[in-house]
Amino acid sequence: VVLEDAAVRFSTKVLTTPLAPDDAMLDGIAEVCRQADKSPQDVDILLHGTTLATNALIQRSGARTALLTTEGFRDILEMGFEKRFAQYNLEARPPAPLVPRQLRYTVTERITAGGQLLTPLDKSALVSLAEQMVDDQIEALAIGFLHAYAYPEHEQQAAEILTGLLPGVSISLSSEVCPELREYERFSTTVANAYVRPLMSGYLQRLQTRLVAGGFQCPTFLMQSGGGLTTLEQAMKLPIRLVESGPAGGAILAADIANQRNLESALAFDMGGTTAKIALIDGGIPQRSRRFEIARVYRDMKGSGLPVRIPVIDMVEIGAGGGSIAKVDKLDRITVGPQSAGSEPGPVAYGRGGIQPTVTDANLILGKLDPAWFAGGSMQLDVDASVDSMARTIGKALRLSGVWPAAGVVEIVEENMANAARVHAIERGREPSEYTMIAFGGGAPLHAARLAEKLGIEKVIVPPGAGVGSAIGFLRAPISYQIVRSQPFVLDCASADLELQLDELNSMLQSMASETTGIVSAGSLGAHISTTYQVELRYVGQGHELSIDLFSRDFMSEASTERRSILMPADLPLLRDQFEKLYGSIYGLTMPNAEVECVSWSVTASTEVGPHSHEPYLETVAHAYKNANPAGSREVYDASINAVVDHTIYRRSDLRCGQGGAGPAIITEAETTTVVPSHFDFRVEADSSLLLSACTDHSLEVTAKEHLL
Repeated sequence: VVLEDAAVRFSTKVLTTPLAPDDAMLDGIAEVCRQADKSPQDVDILLHGTTLATNALIQRSGARTALLTTEGFRDILEMGFEKRFAQYNLEARPPAPLVPRQLRYTVTERITAGGQLLTPLDKSALVSLAEQMVDDQIEALAIGFLHAYAYPEHEQQAAEILTGLLPGVSISLSSEVCPELREYERFSTTVANAYVRPLMSGYLQRLQTRLVAGGFQCPTFLMQSGGGLTTLEQAMKLPIRLVESGPAGGAILAADIANQRNLESALAFDMGGTTAKIALIDGGIPQRSRRFEIARVYRDMKGSGLPVRIPVIDMVEIGAGGGSIAKVDKLDRITVGPQSAGSEPGPVAYGRGGIQPTVTDANLILGKLDPAWFAGGSMQLDVDASVDSMARTIGKALRLSGVWPAAGVVEIVEENMANAARVHAIERGREPSEYTMIAFGGGAPLHAARLAEKLGIEKVIVPPGAGVGSAIGFLRAPISYQIVRSQPFVLDCASADLELQLDELNSMLQSMASETTGIVSAGSLGAHISTTYQVELRYVGQGHELSIDLFSRDFMSEASTERRSILMPADLPLLRDQFEKLYGSIYGLTMPNAEVECVSWSVTASTEVGPHSHEPYLETVAHAYKNANPAGSREVYDASINAVVDHTIYRRSDLRCGQGGAGPAIITEAETTTVVPSHFDFRVEADSSLLLSACTDHSLEVTAKEHLL
C-alpha cells in the first residue's frame, strides 16, 4: 500500500488475507494514513489492483456458470484451436473448460457474417432453458452467438428475456465483453468474465461499503490489465479486464522511469510472492497485446491456458516468486514452482505452518535476507526451520549439504527467469543485452543483478520504493478505456462502394470514440482526455494480424491528420505501406501482390498523465561515486563466483545521491533487499534510484569460505 502526499511517499506491506482480501487492504491503508498523519477524509483518490479474479480462474473457485450459444456450437469451448500445444508430449492435456458440457445450452438462431437473418431467435425455447438453468443452480450465464460480434441483436433479445426469468443470475454478453472475430476466443473470454463476475462484484461492493463506513469520501478506481484505470462500476461489469492489474502497475512504473531517463529500451522485471513478470519497454511505452492466456496447466507453456482477448500489457509470467515451492522430481532435478506457499501458510521461515521449502527460504539460507530485519523488522524469520526443510527436501535427495541445496534452488529460479526473458525478447525481434533492467517487487532486487549477468545486461535500476513498485505504478497510470470491434475491410482503392464502406467505418469509429470518452469522463476528475486509434491488419488469407496506429503522421495524408479520426481514400495506400514496413521488419519479407485486409479496429480514450519525478534525473559519470558508510557485513553466497563471501551491508535510508560502493554488497530497506554481486558496482542516482553497473575494470579480492571444485 502506497500513499503519496505531494512529494512525500509513505508505504507498507502486509500479508494477504486470502479469505477476506479487503481486511489486509484496509489494514495497510490504515497504516500508511497513520504514518502520514492523515484521516480517511484527507484522501482525494483511491486506486486498487487485485489478483482476486486471476486466483479464482486458476483455482476454479468462481461462480457456477452456464453458456448459451447458437445451436450446433455447443462444443466450441472443448474444441478450442483444434491443435496440440505440446506436439510431442502424448500426455499433455488442455485445461478443462470453465463450463462443463452439461451446462452448455444451445438455442436455434442464426445471423450470417454479412448480417442476413437466416433463422429467427427461438424465444419460446428460452423459457424452458431458463427452467433448466434454475434446476442446475446456475449463478452466472455467458451468452455467445455465432456472429454477435457484428450483429448483437439476438444476444440482446435473449438477455432481456432471461434477465426476467433468472433473477439474481449475472449475465455476460459476448457482444459486450469481446465483440471480435474468432468465436472460440470470444466465447472463452465471455465465459471467464461471467465466471468471476459474481465474486468480483460482491468483493468490490463490500469493499466500497467498508471504505465509506471508514470515512473515505473519495472515488475508487481499479487498475486494468492494459495499464489504465477504470471506474468501480465498469470493473464490476467487465472484471476479466482486471486479471493482470498488479503486473500492469509495475510496467507503468518502469515506463515512467524509462521516460524520465530517456531510455529507448528498458526491461521491466517484477518479482513478487507467487510469480515473476518480464515486460519490454520500447521508447518509453510498454508493449501491449490483445491476446492473453490464464491458468496455464503445463509448465507455463504457451497454448496450455484459457485464452482471453482483452487489452493487456505484453509480458511473460513465470511461476517463480518468493513463495514458489522447491522440490526434486523423479529425474533428480530441482524444480521450483509454479505451486506457491502464498501467505497462508507461507514459506517455512514465516513459522505459520509451512513445511515445503520456498525461494524465500533459499535466499534466507544463503544470507541474502536478514532474519531479524525482514519487512523492516516487523517479522522474524526462522533460519533453522528453513535449513531443516531444505536439507530434508533437496539436500537428502541429491546428497548435497551446506549452502548448496539452497544455491541450487536459486540458480534454477534465476535460469528459468533468464530463459523466459530470452524467449520473450527473441520472439519480438529484440536482443535482451541491449536493454536496461528496471527491477521492482519484493523479490526482484534480490535476483536482478544475477539475472542481468545471465542476459548480458550491464545496468540495473532499482527505483525507490521498489518493494511496492506496482502500487506506485498505479499512481502513474491514466484513467483509460479501450473498445475493439471487428469489421473486415480490404484496402482496395478501386472498389466501387469504397466511399460507402469508409462512411460505415468512420461512423463506427466515431461511435466507439464517443463511448470510450463517455466512460473515461465519468472518472476523469476534469482531466483532459485524448483518443487514440489502432487497426489490426493482415494479408488476406492469413490467420494473425499486426497492429498499427491510425491517424499518426507516419502514414496519414496531411488532409486526414487535420481530422484525426476520419479515414479518407488517400490514406489507404499509406496505411498499406505502414503495414508492409512493420511486416517486413518482423518477418524479413513482404508480399506486394497480396491484398491487405483490416480486421479489427480499436479506440482508446485516456486522461493525460504528466511527469511524476520527485526530483529531476541528472546523468552522472559511470562508476563515479563517493564511498557510502556501511552498516556492517555478513557472509552471503555469491553465485557469480560460486562462493560464500563477506558482503558489505548498507541501509538504503542512509544512502545519499552520489554515494555508492563496489560489490559484493547488500542494500537493505523495509520492503526489499538489493544484492550487488562481486562483478557489480552501485551508486545512488539523483532520483534516489540505485544504479547497479556491471564492472570489469577492477580486480576481485574475495575470500571463499566454500567453493565448487
